[in-house]
Amino acid sequence: MKQALSEAKKAREKGEIPIGAVVVCQNQIVARAGNQTETLNDVTAHAEMLAITAAASTLGGKYLTECTLYVTIEPCLMCAGALSWAQIGKVVYGAPDHKRGFHTFANNALHPKTILEKGVMEAECCELVTKFFQHKRAKK
Repeated sequence: MKQALSEAKKAREKGEIPIGAVVVCQNQIVARAGNQTETLNDVTAHAEMLAITAAASTLGGKYLTECTLYVTIEPCLMCAGALSWAQIGKVVYGAPDHKRGFHTFANNALHPKTILEKGVMEAECCELVTKFFQHKRAKK
């Protein structure tokens, strides 16, 4: 999760919402990404989506059953759907997203075999996003 937080901080420095993700397979990071929705002008360029694509490319296959995704914030429904299609083995997230997280819309969005772990470094993950939006609101 520390690596995912590092990616989130890099995204923040680029003016992106600070969310970061890493994919680990056999104790090796095979993909890492931060949000790039502003940079790419693409609403689908979430950290999770970019990390899934990079991991599949690195591993040479679309299924990530032996992989774990670490992400700083609870995935949205779009990302949870992509994680389900990728059949990711495990998802670990830091802070919940009560407005846009997949639990708000569909508790069963992940693949049935995917293991879910919540709240890892939750305070740090939450603080990063909270401060980002406080700063953004203060500028207006």
